[in-house]
Amino acid sequence: MTATPRQPKSPSVPRGRSRFARGLPQAVPRVVPQPASRVAGRPRRALRDSLADSLTLVALPLVVALALPASFAGGGTRRWFGGRAESQRAEAQAAKDAAAAAFYELDTAQRDLRISIETIAAVDDSPAARRAITDFDALGRRIDEVSHQYINAVDAHDLDRDDLEASAAARARTELAKAKDDLDNVKRELDRFADGLGPLLGKAETQLARLAPAVERARQGLLAASNALDTVRTSGLRADDLAARLATLAPELTKLNQGAGQHGVPQTLERAERVAREAEAVRVEAERLPEKAAEIDHRLVSLRTRAQALTTRAGQVEPVLSELRRRFTAACWQDLQGVPDLAGENVRQAERKLTEAQAARDEQRWPDATALLSTVRALLNTTDESVSAAGDRLRRLNAVQKDPQQEIDRTRFAIRDAQRLAMAGRNTPDPRHARPLDDSVARLERAIGTLEGRHPDYWHFLTETEAVRQTVAQVVAQIRDERGAGH
Repeated sequence: MTATPRQPKSPSVPRGRSRFARGLPQAVPRVVPQPASRVAGRPRRALRDSLADSLTLVALPLVVALALPASFAGGGTRRWFGGRAESQRAEAQAAKDAAAAAFYELDTAQRDLRISIETIAAVDDSPAARRAITDFDALGRRIDEVSHQYINAVDAHDLDRDDLEASAAARARTELAKAKDDLDNVKRELDRFADGLGPLLGKAETQLARLAPAVERARQGLLAASNALDTVRTSGLRADDLAARLATLAPELTKLNQGAGQHGVPQTLERAERVAREAEAVRVEAERLPEKAAEIDHRLVSLRTRAQALTTRAGQVEPVLSELRRRFTAACWQDLQGVPDLAGENVRQAERKLTEAQAARDEQRWPDATALLSTVRALLNTTDESVSAAGDRLRRLNAVQKDPQQEIDRTRFAIRDAQRLAMAGRNTPDPRHARPLDDSVARLERAIGTLEGRHPDYWHFLTETEAVRQTVAQVVAQIRDERGAGH
């Protein structure tokens, strides 16, 4: 908002004043706020300060001027102020002062709003934020336009001239009043725009409020992780993998230290939260590392002991198989023929993995040691199940050979209980329930028939009765689910 500067006229005392008038103090000349165009190179901040000072003194010159007598004792003097021209001058001066105040208020409001816009621009890149920035730029151009009109109106009229005519003063008052109205109108537009920025500004200020604490948490998290690693290393544990993970966060810390001005507020906030989260994970694992080492040592001892016990138990499978072959048909034991060889191979493989796990623990390769121990455990579980299966088979076959009626009664009771449930509250059972129950009765009778003859297949009998009980249990669950849903 600049224009060609014009030097203001220095205050002067009119010719012909009396000596009494010449002796008046020099502090009473009118102090008029000067527009930016009147002082070459003066920035708007200086103009605003000058206007503020002027507004505090604007009433003083008028009071003093009105207090001066129209003429003094002694001849040869003329009127300094008076008449219609002086009245128009006073009105024009009042319009000028009012326009200066409006200009000052508009300039202050624009500066304050610019801070809010810069805050939003630094944090928010949404379409709404970009639109707000564009609208503010358009308002800025409108403000520049009315400010130029105001400055031109001030420069066009010298209200301090001794020979100021009434018509010139009236014209100055009109133009200055219009300039004030234009300034006020734009100020109202600016206020409405500022009111509409509430949600965007609130969101931006919230993110800015989160920024400093988030960055500080990230720094403190990295420091805590580094201290935890130092403590672990003093106990003789290297924790190389954790140190490598922590080292990857160093560039992120550098970017955090460079600040949001270089990398953006949203990006810096996201980076700070991620660094804090990863640093916390490193710290927790570092503090748990001694416990993990002790746990791996315990598992090594425990699994080694279990492997030795399974070696002993695997050696007992062969006598069990011999008895099964001697007393029962091939269908009762044929699927167990490979158990001794499989158990021996599994135990040997488990022992090799244990050796590898011990080496990984000695080299402090904790993930490798943990994975190897999980493999050993799976091998030993499989071996345990197969070794136990042989002994369990012999016990069940001995029981059914001695008294098959117990297995028959157990299965029949399950079928009758399901049939009573299917008939509860009904005259006829639901076919969806009755059919599988009837099939289960027939299947049980066929399984009982396999016990007749010289060499009964007890294992087939046991698997059939177990399958019947499973079918009956499914029907019972279906009936209860349907009645529960209907209820």
